[in-house]
Amino acid sequence: MTLSKTERKIIEDSIREIKDFPKPGIVFKDITTLLSDKYAFGVLMNHLYQRYKEYNLDFIVGIDARGFIFASALAQMLGIGFVPIRKHGKLPYTTIGEKYSLEYGVDEVEIHIDAFRGQKDARVLLLDDLIATGGTANAAATLIKQAGAECVEACFVVTLTFLDGYKEVEKKTPVYSIIEVK
Repeated sequence: MTLSKTERKIIEDSIREIKDFPKPGIVFKDITTLLSDKYAFGVLMNHLYQRYKEYNLDFIVGIDARGFIFASALAQMLGIGFVPIRKHGKLPYTTIGEKYSLEYGVDEVEIHIDAFRGQKDARVLLLDDLIATGGTANAAATLIKQAGAECVEACFVVTLTFLDGYKEVEKKTPVYSIIEVK
């Protein structure tokens, strides 16, 4: 299922752009305005529900922190479990971690070792608000596999296609972008 031009415009128009944040030259895509617009958020969530209702998913994984919002809402709509992937040291139980490169250094994300409740080959959707360079999403896709599940698709509300981060994730799982910024 794809968005109509009208639906796409509603979602695009609800995302605020903030120039020079967090540093000069960057145009930040602020999804808080999408979240506070009940109509635009409804259009987005209905689209996600319609797209994924026939995927036979077992879980939706959201990436810390904004991905939690979309992933948990969609998981509830689909009647399935939500699993968080968090920054290193934020999960309280035994975890599996995956490091990834940043512009200056390395970061790490983690998932609980029993995140998929022992379900072999659980079908999982990875969902986040935005993909830029793709380091976090790529690490998240790796963690899903390491935890014994199948990442059937990675979905992003906004994809910054000019940064090519989605291409690395596509090597592991199909990628679906709702809004592409070229």
